[in-house]
Amino acid sequence: MLRKIYDWCIDAAHKPYALWVMGMVSFAESSFFPVPPDVMLIPMSLARPERAWLYATLCTVTSVVGGAVGYAIGALLYDSVGHWVIQFYGYGDKVAAFRAGYAEWGAWIILLKGLTPIPYKLVTITAGFADFNFWQFIGLSVIARGGRFFVVAILLNRYGVWIREQIEKRLTLWVSLGAGVLVLGFIVAVRLV
Repeated sequence: MLRKIYDWCIDAAHKPYALWVMGMVSFAESSFFPVPPDVMLIPMSLARPERAWLYATLCTVTSVVGGAVGYAIGALLYDSVGHWVIQFYGYGDKVAAFRAGYAEWGAWIILLKGLTPIPYKLVTITAGFADFNFWQFIGLSVIARGGRFFVVAILLNRYGVWIREQIEKRLTLWVSLGAGVLVLGFIVAVRLV
């Protein structure tokens, strides 16, 4: 099963709809969807390392636009949609502390959490809820999300062939390690908030 998903993502890099799907996943992940765009960014960049820059740019732009939607959810719809999303991820009792943290450390929260494997939608919704400056939020999101996606692009563009060989030899190990990093990111995020 894991091999089939990996092979589908690798093959998707050569399909005309691949950029649309990646863009939609990146957009949705910043406002409501639980799956990060890395699940497509990494395999597609491995399949076509010369396009890693394009993929990183697409993920950055759509993630920031999706982040603006997440911000709007927090600012305008927190009592309904925003609250539901925050509750779904188990952070309902931490919103007040997160809001207070934005008053003092908002820029650092956006920069640091935008680079980590925690769900970015939590940052975007609470930034809107905390009434963080929208344009500053957009600028910091470009830096954080762009930094995250372009580091992946740099590594996969330069070492993509070698990385692909290593991943394909031990796919289960690498996917398990990736899942472990995501879980660790969630745990650290819960403890910091």
